[in-house]
Amino acid sequence: MKKLLAMTAVAALTLSANVFAQEGEAVYNKACQVCHSMGVAGAPKSHDVAAWEPRLAKGMDALVTSVKSGLNAMPPGGMCTDCSDEDYKNAIEFMSK
Repeated sequence: MKKLLAMTAVAALTLSANVFAQEGEAVYNKACQVCHSMGVAGAPKSHDVAAWEPRLAKGMDALVTSVKSGLNAMPPGGMCTDCSDEDYKNAIEFMSK
């Protein structure tokens, strides 16, 4: 019984870890800053509001789709192997302000 209870607790913790979206700054720091801090290969620089304005005009759904499928030099998913759509959205919002 104790073994079953322990396995249930581990499963619940594992599932709950994936339920919550990552903070935008955390995603940026681990996966986006390499290119977006310096504008590598035409990537819009983080916190450059003017560079992000025309991209944001396309809508957040379009931007998330671009990240997921890749765009220009950015590979599919960017550099984030464990990001959800919400994580990408949070990162975009962080970089664009």
